[in-house]
Amino acid sequence: MTVSQITTHVLDAVKGRPAAGVPVELLQRSGDGPGGWTTIGTAVTDGDGRAKQLGPETLPNGEYRLRFDTGAYFAATQTETFYPEVQLTFLVAEEGRHYHVPILLSPFAYSTYRGS
Repeated sequence: MTVSQITTHVLDAVKGRPAAGVPVELLQRSGDGPGGWTTIGTAVTDGDGRAKQLGPETLPNGEYRLRFDTGAYFAATQTETFYPEVQLTFLVAEEGRHYHVPILLSPFAYSTYRGS
């Protein structure tokens, strides 16, 4: 089992436990303009809320985006939400270094940070 250079973890902040079953998409900037993104990996968070095999083991420096289908997660848990998706855009500036980009999620708020 290999680990992607970019990984994530989703914690359901209301329930105080991992958010399993969240579809996640990893995109890479591929051009200018709003449509300038290419999907390079997909995953669904595991029972611990993690997506470790989300994309390639190594990526070039550049701009990347994680798109979380939070609407699907909240629908599966029969929870009303204000955010049907969460998109996080970030820079990979150190080629070969691991980037962990987690989110703390609730139906009406979310936060993120650069993990380790």
